[in-house]
Amino acid sequence: MVVSVGWAALGRSATSTTRAACEDLAKDPYVGAIAVDAESGLVLFEDNASADIYPASTVKLMDLLLILEKVQRGNLRLSDTVTVAAEAAGMGGSQVYLGEGERFTVDDLLYALMLESANDAAVALAIHVAGSAEAFVEQMNKRAAEIGMKSTRFASPHGLPPGRGQIPDVSTPYDLSLLAREVLKHPESLRYTGCREWVFRPDQQPLVMHNHNHLLDVVEGCDGLKTGYFTAAGFSIVATAKLDERRLVAVVAGCRDSKTRDRTARRLLTELATPMRGRQRADGCSKRGLQ
Repeated sequence: MVVSVGWAALGRSATSTTRAACEDLAKDPYVGAIAVDAESGLVLFEDNASADIYPASTVKLMDLLLILEKVQRGNLRLSDTVTVAAEAAGMGGSQVYLGEGERFTVDDLLYALMLESANDAAVALAIHVAGSAEAFVEQMNKRAAEIGMKSTRFASPHGLPPGRGQIPDVSTPYDLSLLAREVLKHPESLRYTGCREWVFRPDQQPLVMHNHNHLLDVVEGCDGLKTGYFTAAGFSIVATAKLDERRLVAVVAGCRDSKTRDRTARRLLTELATPMRGRQRADGCSKRGLQ
């Protein structure tokens, strides 16, 4: 079992270090995992689900949630135009190479956010919605508290490892399952998370984006949600699948390799999919059995 060191300790360890020096949390086969019924929240399997993790790009599920909620309330439209700020254009890691002053719809940038896991799209959307990335992060943390993500603290809209003088995003597999269930209350979210391929900037310098979630093609009924990775965080996934009118959410976090992450999430989604045998199979999914 992984010993939880707490958000404050993780924050202190990263405050005066570079991104490369972020504490390595990845484990074999994983740091923690959980599978729940999406509608009821019934826990079907858990193993160290309250362990501290770096969520990496799975934080973008909160970006998606906030934006879809604003659209639902009428405070934002998917057709609204976002003008890319210099701060967004300068983001590294996964990106769609936004240029300062370029203009895209919110809808376009949501596809970039969820398929390509574009960090520049995350910041562009955050600035458009809240006026600054920092103000958007405040909204992320406020919403996290409202839905019961008690062990989560967002520090960015993108999930990259912290820079010098910064703290990391921190969450737990259980908290990410809460976030996933909230996102799934918006069926339109699956239009983005279940999309396998999308052409960004089709009129000039088109970029064909491919979804990073490999389970979309191998798990029946899988239509989301998000993967995440950086070295110290390991490979994580928040996955969902619907089969026979039952929707499951599986979170596998902190794997040392993507194959173990995908294999574990696949087994959770498929072996727990039958409602009549759900509890029996959950009890039978030993930690050894999932390796």
